Parts: sequence; C-alpha cells; structure tokens
Amino acid sequence: MKPTVVSIHIAPGRRLPTRSVPRVEAEAGVGLVGDRYHGSAHRHVTLQSIEALEAAAADLGRPVEPGLTRRNITVSGGPVPTRPGSRVTIGDVELEVVRVAAPCRLLDDELGEGAARALHDRAGTVLRLLTSGTISVGDEVDVRGP
Repeated sequence: MKPTVVSIHIAPGRRLPTRSVPRVEAEAGVGLVGDRYHGSAHRHVTLQSIEALEAAAADLGRPVEPGLTRRNITVSGGPVPTRPGSRVTIGDVELEVVRVAAPCRLLDDELGEGAARALHDRAGTVLRLLTSGTISVGDEVDVRGP
C-alpha cells in the first residue's frame, strides 16, 4: 500500500494559524495557492508523516496535531523522503526534495515546551513544485530516488 495524504494545511501569512483544507492548487515553480510560501524561490511545499508526529507525541506525552507543526501536507503509510533530488508524485503533481525541514521556531509556543526538540529529525521535508495540479486528501504518494 502506498503512502496517502491524510491532511493539508495552509497559512495565509507568517505567524498566522494554519487552516485545514480538503484540497489545494499547486502551481509549478510558485507554490500552493493561498499559502504563505506561494511565490518563494524553492520552498513551495512542506511534507511530514503522521507516524513521525505520533512518535513525537509519545516523547512529549501529548498529541501533536498536523496543523500545529505548520507543515503543508501530512502523509500516512511510509517515511517522508529526505534525499535532495528525490522525486515525489502526489496525485498528478510532481515535486522534488530540496532539503530536510528544521522544526519551526513557533513549535514550543504552539505545542508546549520541548516540542521543537521532540520533532528534531521528524520535522519533514521541503519540496519544490515541478508541475501544476490539485493535491487532495486521499491522494497516493509515490517516491522515487534522484
């Protein structure tokens, strides 16, 4: 079974709360429509795994909700690719791994003290959009090496 998208979150600006959406339009070379990073050079999409959030929650002793990590797409059923140049297809949208994501500086404020530490090495991946299309909750995720 392939990994699947279990949630999508976007935020219209820095420090503004994320909101859950059932689908989002992805614009190649630009980003996710309605997200704070739309128009940035390389940081188009962030991806994390629900399994990593569950491991962080076990360390913290409290739940870690996907939207509070400020990542765009949460997947279930497989690890998040971390090797730069790896290709990822979500639905019909193709993306490329840029780098591993560092935990957001706001995590301790949003989730409580220790959250950034618990999410170290579990914070997901930053990707750039290679093609345009729609990404929806339930879409399958296909990962290929560079």
